[in-house]
Amino acid sequence: MKKLLISAIIALGLTGCTTAPFQPSEGIMYTDTKAPLQIEYNNTDLGHKVGSAYTISVLGLVAAGDCSIQAAARDGNIKTIKHADYEFTNVLFGIFTKTTVYVYGD
Repeated sequence: MKKLLISAIIALGLTGCTTAPFQPSEGIMYTDTKAPLQIEYNNTDLGHKVGSAYTISVLGLVAAGDCSIQAAARDGNIKTIKHADYEFTNVLFGIFTKTTVYVYGD
């Protein structure tokens, strides 16, 4: 039983570790951070347009939205994507979370 509990805690701690190539610091009480969604930065041209898409979660019980790159590109009327970032907001141990994807291009 003890091994099962330890395994569950480790698994819970590892969730979300691969959300992006770079993950900024997170706070337990409040987090509002931005980071890139890609690792190729040489000669990055952001383009002239920006689009965004987001998902939200309430109490970790209900989650909704579409934060795909495709949805963000559609929002900004972008045909050629040149760069993507994300923003993560967390309030009070996950009572409310929001993940927003931003795409830049033409």
